[in-house]
Amino acid sequence: MKLNLKKISITLFALTALSFSANAISSSDASLLLKKAEDATAFYGTDFTASYEIAQQKPGEGRSVTNATIYRRDDESKWTILITAPLKDKGKGYLQTDNSIWFYDPADHRFTFSSSKDKFQGTNANTADFAPQLYNQNYNIESFEEVSLGKFQCVLFTLKAKSKSVDYPTIKLWVTKNDGLTRKKEDFSLSGQKLRTTVIPSYQKVSGNGKDYHIPVSMVIQDNLKGKKINGQMSYEKTTVSISNATLAKQDNAVYTKPYLELMSGK
Repeated sequence: MKLNLKKISITLFALTALSFSANAISSSDASLLLKKAEDATAFYGTDFTASYEIAQQKPGEGRSVTNATIYRRDDESKWTILITAPLKDKGKGYLQTDNSIWFYDPADHRFTFSSSKDKFQGTNANTADFAPQLYNQNYNIESFEEVSLGKFQCVLFTLKAKSKSVDYPTIKLWVTKNDGLTRKKEDFSLSGQKLRTTVIPSYQKVSGNGKDYHIPVSMVIQDNLKGKKINGQMSYEKTTVSISNATLAKQDNAVYTKPYLELMSGK
């Protein structure tokens, strides 16, 4: 009996395509995953407090470290950042309340208006990096595809901003399919130039309010515009944000006020 190899090849191709389409993520599932990724960056129904180490690495210039305590009450869109080290910056702080961000400098006892787009203490991190990431709320999904990112099986989203009020008009986001956690993010300008790359290799679990929350152990933010060649290779500025001592304990309402920053700056 003769085998029709052409028909067999077509059949196998069809079965492979059918199998792929059956396992591929749907548009509705992609939307749900993006919403899950957004929710994973917020702490609704509870306060969040943690110690942050923000280490800035400039090629050829060494490493500088800033330590801070961050308090968040995401239900009310409030957060407070109190810098604890180095000594020259101790007592400085940031406050978001009433949809405004303020920077406090104890040297002149003055609050000045800041922005979510402003760099945190001259690092590659923005103040917005310490707040909930509103992927689903502020962006539309332009495209999505299933990809591998190292050991992670992810959905790669290309997101376009819904308005001009966001920090970046286009972002690419790698989200793991099984848990909805962000593993990598690339920020782009309106012209399509890559501005920053953020990677989050691992998370830690903190339980509270009857729920498990996943918090980055650390995240690395690379500025794709700032760098220099060292020994013939391009090296970019990087900021590593490490998070420890996380707690979901309720904080006093006063923590999210200007008088609190003024009081703590003298300690």
